[in-house]
Amino acid sequence: MSEPPGAIERRIKDGPFTLTVTVTRDKRLRTSARWTLRDDTIDVRVPAGLPSRRLEELLDDVVARVLRQRARARRRNDGDLERRAQALNRAYFGGELRWHSIRWVSNMTRRLGSCTSGGATDGDIRISDRIRHWPDYVVDYIIAHELAHRKHPNHSLAFWDYLARYPHVERARGFIEGIAYGQGASPDDLL
Repeated sequence: MSEPPGAIERRIKDGPFTLTVTVTRDKRLRTSARWTLRDDTIDVRVPAGLPSRRLEELLDDVVARVLRQRARARRRNDGDLERRAQALNRAYFGGELRWHSIRWVSNMTRRLGSCTSGGATDGDIRISDRIRHWPDYVVDYIIAHELAHRKHPNHSLAFWDYLARYPHVERARGFIEGIAYGQGASPDDLL
């Protein structure tokens, strides 16, 4: 890549999207590069003296990482949530649970998931999209947790006994407790 003065820019195909990668050489950086993804733009800041060959390697690494993350997020659409919920229902709850819909939502700032009982929205399961990139066993735990509310719309002992059919309850709750601790919150407030 020839390097004109100022910012360097690349365009990368990402399925139906095009990502823009901008590179800025920063005299304040000595050894490490920094990057952020905002919308469809990857902004990369690199040390001013970074050799061109090393810059190419760095950009290839950053772009590959972003493309993997975005492909994973595309796979986790509402249809994916439905398939995951159906598989969890069959595997751990004998296929006995029914719900109306399951979808990602962006307006859940505190809780990780919810399941409505009664009314016009009965059986609507909502999963916070801030957990999309959490480990699969944790996302599956949140789905299983909300599914279990279709049988027990509370956190009674019967609810926890029923949910214990999912084999990664303790591991997932440990992960969530770590997240809650980092946020200064109670893990029970997130569920």
